[in-house]
Amino acid sequence: MGPAAPFRGGIAQFTDTIASGLRDRRNHVYVATFQRQYPAFLFPGKTQYDPEKKALATADRLIDSVNPVTWVKTAKMILQRDVTAAVFQYWMPYFAPAYATIAARLKNHGVRVLAVVHNVVPHEKHVGDDRLGRYFLEKCDGYLTLSDSVAEDLEELGMTAPIETVAHPVYQHFGEAMPRDEARRRLGVAGDAELLLFFGFVRPYKGLQTLLKAMPGIIAKRPKVRLIVAGEFYEDEASYRSMISDLDLGAFVDVRADYVPEGEVGTYFSAANLVVQPYASATQSGVVQTAYNFDRPVVVTDVGGLAEVVPNDRSGYVVRPNDPAALGQAVVRYFAEENEERFVDGVRREKERYTWTRLLDVLERMAGESVPAP
Repeated sequence: MGPAAPFRGGIAQFTDTIASGLRDRRNHVYVATFQRQYPAFLFPGKTQYDPEKKALATADRLIDSVNPVTWVKTAKMILQRDVTAAVFQYWMPYFAPAYATIAARLKNHGVRVLAVVHNVVPHEKHVGDDRLGRYFLEKCDGYLTLSDSVAEDLEELGMTAPIETVAHPVYQHFGEAMPRDEARRRLGVAGDAELLLFFGFVRPYKGLQTLLKAMPGIIAKRPKVRLIVAGEFYEDEASYRSMISDLDLGAFVDVRADYVPEGEVGTYFSAANLVVQPYASATQSGVVQTAYNFDRPVVVTDVGGLAEVVPNDRSGYVVRPNDPAALGQAVVRYFAEENEERFVDGVRREKERYTWTRLLDVLERMAGESVPAP
């Protein structure tokens, strides 16, 4: 249960990967997804869909997030399939009313209700988030989190059902890395550039402002450095353009303000020397695991569970959040000490820990555990 193709974004990719993985292990899997995820006036991007994605053959678009009639119909549709467990992808309190309505009806018929909890606390907080979160989460028989920090958030919210934690697996559906020269040719990047990549939707908590403020200091010591910002803006793009102009970064920063389809993701990561995630807040991140898929080192900030998957000075650097000087020093050090080869080796060792097999093992076990009689 959750967003799935043709919806775009990391949660939809996660849903599709879990569904395919469970099916490959000879489970009978049915996906209930959204017919409308957000009303247009609430969605900050250009489109909610990935033009390259097709819906899964075993997925039905049932849930309208603002129409309670569809929530009841969704529960009926699921129960007609005689399911034993329902796995909800949860990441935002906005969906709690729909999820709670469906979950309550499933539990009344003996279905085990589980949640893969990506976030408990949303990145942009609103009044009532905790109450909405509890409304759904208290109906779950178990939780699977992707970082220790999210597990702690569940406990702080007062959830008492069992919690299992498995680190976010490495995304592999983007394919393998291509030669760096070829990737840079496609992107129009000089072969000798020291290329940084900021990837993904641009939102306030992603900290792009911090990276832009760090760039003048980086350029002063590494004049061949270049930064690509690849991702659609979910806030005012003009303010970032103004910052780039005010800091005289026009020759060093290339903003590509569109959603990157799955088929093009590998080009950006293959071209980069270093992926930079200067987040002001986080839980875990699919960007780190995408970088790991392409054997790319990462600079992250010490927020949420990011430091759990990036051992400092082994597969990347961990720096203080909201600190342009610390971020800049890490980038300069990476190139000055010629750490790429050593860090790539560290990435290859580290990513062996993050397999989908482990996550699917845990999810199957949780789904197979007994539930109290309704």
